[in-house]
Amino acid sequence: MVILSVDYGDVRTGIAVCDKNEILASPVCVITERSREALVEKVHRLAVEKEAECLVVGLPKNMDGTEGFRAEACKAFADVLQQACGDIPVLLRDERLTTVSAHRALTDSGVFGKKRKQTVDAVSAVMILQDYIDSRKQGG
Repeated sequence: MVILSVDYGDVRTGIAVCDKNEILASPVCVITERSREALVEKVHRLAVEKEAECLVVGLPKNMDGTEGFRAEACKAFADVLQQACGDIPVLLRDERLTTVSAHRALTDSGVFGKKRKQTVDAVSAVMILQDYIDSRKQGG
C-alpha cells in the first residue's frame, strides 16, 4: 500500500512516501506554508498524485507520553486533512525523537546550514513513515 507521511509544522511540513510494497520510505518534499487550509490542499494534492492509500501524520508526544499543545495542533491538522481527503484514512503516529534522529542522520551525512534546515522535516517524515511501516510488518 502506498502511504504518505506528514511531519506537520507551523511553517515547514515534511512529506515522505513509501513504495507499494512498503519496503522503503523516501522523502518527497518540504512544503513551506503558514496557512493550514492551503497546506491541507497541497498535502491532499500530493496524496492524490502519489496515489496514497493512507496518510500518517506525526504526533509529537512528550517523553512521558503526555500530549502538549503541539500534539493538539497536529490532531486538529489531521482532522481537517481527513475531511479534505475523504476516503483516504488519516492516522496519527507517535513521533517522539524523530526530529532529533533526523538531525543526527543529517550530521552523520555531513549536511549542515541552510541545506539542513530545508531537509530536516522531510527526513523526519521519512522516519515517521519507516517506523509505521516497520510496526505494520511486526503486526502492530
